[in-house]
Amino acid sequence: MTSETQIPDIVIVTGMSGAGRSTAAKSLEDLDWFVVDNLPPGLLATMADLGGRVKDAVPRIAVVVDVRSRAFTEDLHSSITELENRGVHPRVVFLEAGDEALVRRFEGVRRPHPLQGDGRVVDGIARERELTREVRAEADLVIDTSALNVHQLRAKIVSFFGNDTGESSLRATVVSFGYKYGLPVDADLVVDCRFLPNPHWVPELRPKTGRDAPVRDFVLAQRGAKEFLDAYTEVLRLLTDGYEREGKHYVTLAVGCTGGKHRSVAMAEQIAARLRDEGIDVQVAHRDLGRE
Repeated sequence: MTSETQIPDIVIVTGMSGAGRSTAAKSLEDLDWFVVDNLPPGLLATMADLGGRVKDAVPRIAVVVDVRSRAFTEDLHSSITELENRGVHPRVVFLEAGDEALVRRFEGVRRPHPLQGDGRVVDGIARERELTREVRAEADLVIDTSALNVHQLRAKIVSFFGNDTGESSLRATVVSFGYKYGLPVDADLVVDCRFLPNPHWVPELRPKTGRDAPVRDFVLAQRGAKEFLDAYTEVLRLLTDGYEREGKHYVTLAVGCTGGKHRSVAMAEQIAARLRDEGIDVQVAHRDLGRE
C-alpha cells in the first residue's frame, strides 16, 4: 500500500459449500460492505490496492473465497501473508456445518457438491473438509450453521459486523450446551460444569432452568462453583488480553453440562457477566435450552 492509499478493512468469507457463504455475503452487502464473490485468493492483494485508493476509496471489503482454486490453502495463506506485509490485517470468517445438514441442503436444491466428481455428495464434503482444515483452524470466527436458517445466520452476521468499525476490540459469545447433544463445533474454549451437583435431581428445580433464580442460586451455592468462576475469570483475562494483542476479534466460549438446561446455563450467564465487567462485548446463547 502506498502513501496515496487508505487501508481498507477486509473480511474473507470462506468455509464449506452449502454452509451459507452466499447468505453471509448478502448480509454483509446489506450492511454496506463492498462484496466480491468467488475471488481467486491470488487477487486479494490487488483488490485491497484498488479498494484503498483515495478517489472513491472503499473502506470495507468482504471477499468470498472457496475451494474451486485447487491450491486453495496455499494461495489463501500466501495472499493473507502478503496483505499483512502491506499493513492490511484481514479477518477470516469460516462457515461450518455438519455432514447431515450439508447433505440435506444439497439434496434439497438437487445440485451436486462441487468436489464430488463421480462420487456421492458425502465424498465431496469429505474432500472439502480436508482442503479447508488448515484455514478453519486459523480462522478468526467460525460459525456453525447446522441448526441455523437463513434469517438466523443473517442475525449472527449483523451481530458481529452491524456496528463494525474495523477496530480490534474483542467480541465474545458464551454458549451453554448439553454434552448429550454434542460439543459446539465452533467453540474456541470448552469448560465442563458436570462437577457440580445436578439440579435435575431436585424435584422442585427440575422443571426450571439456569435462568431462574432458584436454580442459579442452587448452582452458585455448591462447593467449588465460586472458586471455579474466580479461577476461570483469571484465565479468561489472560486469554482475552492475549487475543486482543494478537488481533483476534472474536472468541466463542462453550460451557457444558449433561443436558444444557441447568448448570451450564447458570454458569454461562455468570461468565458473561464477568466478561462484561472486563469491558468485553458479550452475547449469550443457550444452544440446547428447551430440547428436553
